[in-house]
Amino acid sequence: MVPATTSGGRMRGLARFCRQVHALLLKNLSFQRRNCKTNAGIAVFPVLLCVLLVAIQTMVDRELGRPPFQCGCACVLADPTGACQRTECGVQYSTPAQALSCEVPAPPRWPALVQVPAVPASLRGLPTAPCSSANTSAPCGPVAVLLTGQNRGLSQSLGRGLFPEIPASDYLHMSSGVLNSSECRDELSKVVPGSSTLPAHVLFVEPGLVPNETLYVIQPKCSWPPRNVSTSSDGVPIDVDVECVQGLPLWCQNSSVINRHFFKGYKGANKRRRSNEFLAGYDFLDTSKSRFEVDVSYNSTFSRDNGHHSMTVLRVARLVNMASTAYLKVRQGANAEMRLEFLKEMPKAAIRIRLDLTTLLAALFFTWTVQLLLPVILTCLVYEKQQKLRLMMKMHGLKDGPYWLISYFYFLALSAAYMILFVLFGSFIGLEIFRSNSYGIQFLFFFIYINLQIVFAILLASFFSSVKTASVISYIYVFGSSLLGEALLKLFIEDATFPRLWLVVMELVPGFSLYRGFYELAEYAASGSQKGKPGMQWGDLNDPVNGMKEVLVLMSVEWILMLPLAFLLDHRPAWHPLFLFGILSTKHSSPTRRPDKAKQLSSTKIFADMIKHDVFLERKLVKQLLMEMDTRNMIICHNLKKVYRGKNGNPDKLAVRELSLALRKGQCFGMLGPNGAGKTSFINMMIGLVRPSYGTAYIHGMDLRKDMTEIYENIGVCPQHDLLWGTLTGREHLLFYGRMKNLTGAALVKAVDKSLKSVNLFYCGFGDKSVNKYSGGMKRRLSVAIALIGNPKVVYMDEPSTGLDTTSRNDLWNVIKRAKKECTIILTTHSMEEAEELCDRVGIFVSGNFHCLGTPNELKARYGGTRVLTITTAVEHEEEVARLITELSPSATKIYGMSGTQKFELPKREVRLEGVFGAVAVARGRFPVQGWGVTDTTLEDVFIRVAKDARAFDVLS
Repeated sequence: MVPATTSGGRMRGLARFCRQVHALLLKNLSFQRRNCKTNAGIAVFPVLLCVLLVAIQTMVDRELGRPPFQCGCACVLADPTGACQRTECGVQYSTPAQALSCEVPAPPRWPALVQVPAVPASLRGLPTAPCSSANTSAPCGPVAVLLTGQNRGLSQSLGRGLFPEIPASDYLHMSSGVLNSSECRDELSKVVPGSSTLPAHVLFVEPGLVPNETLYVIQPKCSWPPRNVSTSSDGVPIDVDVECVQGLPLWCQNSSVINRHFFKGYKGANKRRRSNEFLAGYDFLDTSKSRFEVDVSYNSTFSRDNGHHSMTVLRVARLVNMASTAYLKVRQGANAEMRLEFLKEMPKAAIRIRLDLTTLLAALFFTWTVQLLLPVILTCLVYEKQQKLRLMMKMHGLKDGPYWLISYFYFLALSAAYMILFVLFGSFIGLEIFRSNSYGIQFLFFFIYINLQIVFAILLASFFSSVKTASVISYIYVFGSSLLGEALLKLFIEDATFPRLWLVVMELVPGFSLYRGFYELAEYAASGSQKGKPGMQWGDLNDPVNGMKEVLVLMSVEWILMLPLAFLLDHRPAWHPLFLFGILSTKHSSPTRRPDKAKQLSSTKIFADMIKHDVFLERKLVKQLLMEMDTRNMIICHNLKKVYRGKNGNPDKLAVRELSLALRKGQCFGMLGPNGAGKTSFINMMIGLVRPSYGTAYIHGMDLRKDMTEIYENIGVCPQHDLLWGTLTGREHLLFYGRMKNLTGAALVKAVDKSLKSVNLFYCGFGDKSVNKYSGGMKRRLSVAIALIGNPKVVYMDEPSTGLDTTSRNDLWNVIKRAKKECTIILTTHSMEEAEELCDRVGIFVSGNFHCLGTPNELKARYGGTRVLTITTAVEHEEEVARLITELSPSATKIYGMSGTQKFELPKREVRLEGVFGAVAVARGRFPVQGWGVTDTTLEDVFIRVAKDARAFDVLS
């Protein structure tokens, strides 16, 4: 029989799991159907981003297609009327920006220049440099070179040879003003030519030799006036003014001094003030007659606007040539020389200038776009936690497995639709990052990442209880990780010296892994587009420079490891307080330490002396039932105790004090008590929201501490606040919770219709309207129907009739009366009328424990030993009425008196009801009686009296 039982248990467990999955799936489909606009908006969002990107790209391309960015053209042949007969285009007619798009089969050869710090006229009158002149005591000129080296004499000799003096014959030849291109390059290769104009990114056009610029020739001494020179370089006309600039080498003690003065110039440039910038710095190190070694320093931060311009490295070639020529002259005489005639680019075809935004913004833009799903998933999960919707489902039997299975696959479907539309539409509009790279690699990369992102969102959801907080933090993460990837991770990826291990550590952050993957895809797409080849293919994953394989493996491992971690964090409230994260938490209650034994005995004695007889009998009954193991069809609470640990020096709060209670099937038990008495803590323990500090409870034989999952399958809960989905209808709510109670087919439809009818939501189509259109009373009635559907064994109701009108309240009471025949109902209420109408037994709960138990009539008889007589007469007859009542009952107490109206409390043991009638008749015979009445004790009176006595007891104890 054991195997059969085990097998049957497994089958029932599997069926139970499948039914819950089916119920949750149908509920989610209904929920998402009503949120189709939101889901469609989420899925279409990347399409809108792509459209925006294409629109911006089109505008940029249109601007780059205008003449200022296209190859320059000029008219080379005109007819007598001035009409152009022939137009030529090329770099000779182009600005540096236009030259980028020109066809250049034979690139022009440009003289190599140095970067002159500033126009000499702007530097006249500046103070001398802090270094001493190497060959003269004259002040520093406008163009100074800083020198140092181990052999000072040789270094200074080399410094004097840095600026060859132009021969008089060459100057006269240059002064003629007309040179051919070969003569110009030959003459300029003998001296040090320079320009204050910044170089372009390419040398198809040398900005230092275009019209309206000045070519400086750096000489030891300037003795010739400025001249204008007209020539050409491979067909490109040159018409510039040539001026002489004095160059002075200045000796410094060591390279640190050079660095310090370079830094001073840099600070001066940043502060927008004039400073005596330096042409270059030379450290000849251990250069000797047999060894030439030099470090050349140049200022890449100098520009006409004192700003940064990295292309000044193009001027370094002449600086190196100056030092090489000076060393040859020292070694082999004044006639030795090493000429640098020209610099030129490689030939190139005509290109259209195009700024590819998808390549420029690829990794950053696409990382942002994909990660925007994270806040959507996270806020959805936190919303169900904040609104306690998941808790409501759990209290009706939903297990974690079906919940996470359906939630996971919903988010996976949403993410997959999002990415498929993104890739397909991006490919359709021509985004190279999608079109060039292998779709198989893209599918694997996106599939792994969206799964990792879902698990990451589930992991984060366990740390948030507010949707607003979760939303803000998630958006900060999305934009922060993307920007850090662009500003930081990208630099480390491109730096071959950066340790690969640290790069892997950084990519443990999912956002960085995503950025790295998009970076690799973008790089391969851009490289393939330039070379006319496909982008990343499967074989490229083995490339050691390619980080995609590393990213795929890393994200897969993270996905697998995060799944159990997310599960553990999701179940963290149920752990033992000393387990893992709970050890650091201050929110988990730990078992209360036993107080001092003597103090405990004293408190027990006082409690035993003051406890009420009915509560004592209830405790005795519970012990007897536990000894007999008779817990079937019963609810038994045994010594339940809940202590909330004090924080910040505050004492512990004892919410429930060793409560014992036994309820049989078919009873409706009402808990009455003032606010703060501990009713909510008791209910929360019974429905599994909080764990008891001590004691336990048995629900039809199931232990509260061990069998909460099975208990959830047999209870119904109507919480104090309605926990409902606003977009679902009342019928859909009941269908879902009915399926959770194993109702199917016709039985489910019948039960739902019956429930809707019982709470007056069936007629007028209210059951098929969205809950967000319900009034407060309609929501309350729906919550009661949800608690009762499926015939649960135990139902907890927290103030079920709150907010209902009189008619609806009476109808609801009838529903509860019918339901209690098949189950046990525990309800809390502040309505004494409701307690008398519904409850078979009532317990008045004060200061964490029951102070009386019994039926409403028993409590009124036990605590209501008086009658209240109200009589109204003229004011002058008040004393006579008082004397008459005293004669009737010497123990009578006047509890109210004003303007002739008086109330008297008459003990039942002294006065019978006919005696009261006789006294009123006597009074009416003596003087006019305007009105009178006698009432018995109400449950409200009992409640007030017990509560006062209990508080008085607490003060004394």
